[in-house]
Amino acid sequence: MGLSTTHLLIFLIIIIVIFGTKKLRNIGSDLGGAVKGFKDGMRDGAVDKPADAPAPATQQVAQSTPAAKETIDVEAKTKA
Repeated sequence: MGLSTTHLLIFLIIIIVIFGTKKLRNIGSDLGGAVKGFKDGMRDGAVDKPADAPAPATQQVAQSTPAAKETIDVEAKTKA
């Protein structure tokens, strides 16, 4: 029960009649610009952040480890 070529052509003709060629051209160029912007953004993000660079959150956890040795156990201070 797939769409045949004639069904697709009739569907395309109906869409062109409803929206018009100018509106479809504008939609196509807007969509193409959005895809291009997305690809450029993904490429720029990959250049700014190399895969082998450590994440800042990892460094922050490593710096707070000595402070963990100075913590006081809460259960030791409970009153009987």
